[in-house]
Amino acid sequence: MLTFDKEYFNIGYLDTLSYKDTFMHRIDPRIKLLTSLAFILLVISFPKYEISKMIPFLVFPVVILSIGDIPLIFILKKLLIVSPFALFVGIFNPILDTAPMYSIYGVGISGGWVSYFSIIMKFILTISTALLLIATTSFPGICIALEKLFVPKILVVQLLFLYRYLFVLAEETMRIVRARNMRTFGRKGQGMRVFIQIAGTLFVRTVERSERIYHAMCSRGFDGRIRMMKNFKPGFIDIIFAVVTITVFVILRKYDIAKILGDLILQ
Repeated sequence: MLTFDKEYFNIGYLDTLSYKDTFMHRIDPRIKLLTSLAFILLVISFPKYEISKMIPFLVFPVVILSIGDIPLIFILKKLLIVSPFALFVGIFNPILDTAPMYSIYGVGISGGWVSYFSIIMKFILTISTALLLIATTSFPGICIALEKLFVPKILVVQLLFLYRYLFVLAEETMRIVRARNMRTFGRKGQGMRVFIQIAGTLFVRTVERSERIYHAMCSRGFDGRIRMMKNFKPGFIDIIFAVVTITVFVILRKYDIAKILGDLILQ
């Protein structure tokens, strides 16, 4: 089982990956955000029984993964952590929708199983794309992109603070868990009463720590604006990247490329 300390350090690993210098990392954050949103919207727009048309969309996260030099194992682990949600959402589909749709080597496949696989496919495509967006842009970079795209500044700042204070919450939790482990042996100190006390202590400490951080930011001249060391400006390459990728997405959404290639191979 993964320890809490290890999971804590994994929280910020996506931002660490964003410091790399690859072609994907150099693309303007606004371009990456818009292309990722277009990708996600087109994927979730597929009807529940269409799977073959979604298969070519797997190329996009694979290309981003390879060009951005992002570890595949890390992305797979993150997908595995949140996969129970997707598995639970469609768990009753095979039971409620038993009408046969396909037959493979004499084995009938009902519409419920097809829609279930469709949910899993959409989950893999959308979540992996969101993770890769953070890994190649960083969360502050995404917030700056939102601000440049005329999202209200107050909303962007709140979003950034929410993300930053997650680390404060995780760090305080780690300190409390370590202290409890050092003062208890075996299964002592693991009752419900102890965990309620830990939750209360965690809340108080997190609020106090957050206030100290905010006052420190104000004393250093924080005025509500998000600043980065690198200024991004969309160039010719960025525009070409956006036009080409979105055009490819639209083509893949309109035509069943997998079926077309399959028919050509079988001819």
